[in-house]
Amino acid sequence: MARVVLARGVHGELVRKLQLRLIARGFDPKGADGAYGEDTGKAVRAFQRQAGFPPTGVVNGPTWRKLMGVPIPPVRDRALQLTAAFEGHGYSLAQGNFDGAGITWGIIGFTLAGGELSRILLEIQSRNPALINQAFGAKATQLLQVMRASKAKQMAFANSVSLGASNARLAEPWRTGFRKLGEQPAVQAIQLEHVVRDYFRPAKQTARRLRLATELGLALAFDIHVQNGGVSSSAQAEIESHLGQHLTEHEQERRVIIGNAVANHSLPQFQADARSRKLTIAVGTGTVHEELYVLRNWGLAERPLPS
Repeated sequence: MARVVLARGVHGELVRKLQLRLIARGFDPKGADGAYGEDTGKAVRAFQRQAGFPPTGVVNGPTWRKLMGVPIPPVRDRALQLTAAFEGHGYSLAQGNFDGAGITWGIIGFTLAGGELSRILLEIQSRNPALINQAFGAKATQLLQVMRASKAKQMAFANSVSLGASNARLAEPWRTGFRKLGEQPAVQAIQLEHVVRDYFRPAKQTARRLRLATELGLALAFDIHVQNGGVSSSAQAEIESHLGQHLTEHEQERRVIIGNAVANHSLPQFQADARSRKLTIAVGTGTVHEELYVLRNWGLAERPLPS
């Protein structure tokens, strides 16, 4: 079976880059919305015909390399696209205090309550002060003051700019300001640096410790670090107990045990969501937030990690 990089049903940053490249090459996917639908499939087929490839509408390795002019995205980027889809975030979306996290923004949902949002914004300000000023205008000074304030003042600010019955929508001009900031390539690069340092590298260590040696295994470890902060000691004890009682010949069996253990030891209100995410990755397909995910289409499969 041919290796798939992207296919119908996928959405995220890699799809958006693909669409932009198709547009630049004269194959119109009807916009660059980051969603791989029928129009994107038609544009891919048209490119494949011109390139002399079978017109499948599925981006495989040769199609990606010929169209994009670069190697296939690494597992890190494919796993990030998947987890970002689970989180419902891109680089620029900001949401209000719907879950007690204050303001949530960025590719994996950096939170004010967790301290990640303030660290990233202050780093952006340190590296390139013009960016926050350009995005937030007259509100830039207030935003930076909040990012340097106490946690209590930060959460009070978050509540004051959160709208609706669920507090999910961020008030203007803050919502637009965060969108403009997140659209900047330099800001996206800083977000990615934080993802790699704080989540992906620890996920690689977790994958090695749990003997997960496939793309799906590393994607599972990454999602655990993003959603759950890693494997808790109680989840680790359950994993060791199950593995001690059951001989697992295949990694998929081990991934299911790990996914269930992590979900079992999540906060009660998040257990169902954690289980759907973890088991979808563990077996390669499933439904998360009422959306069907087939991970082969996301470029993630039962393929050994590069050594």
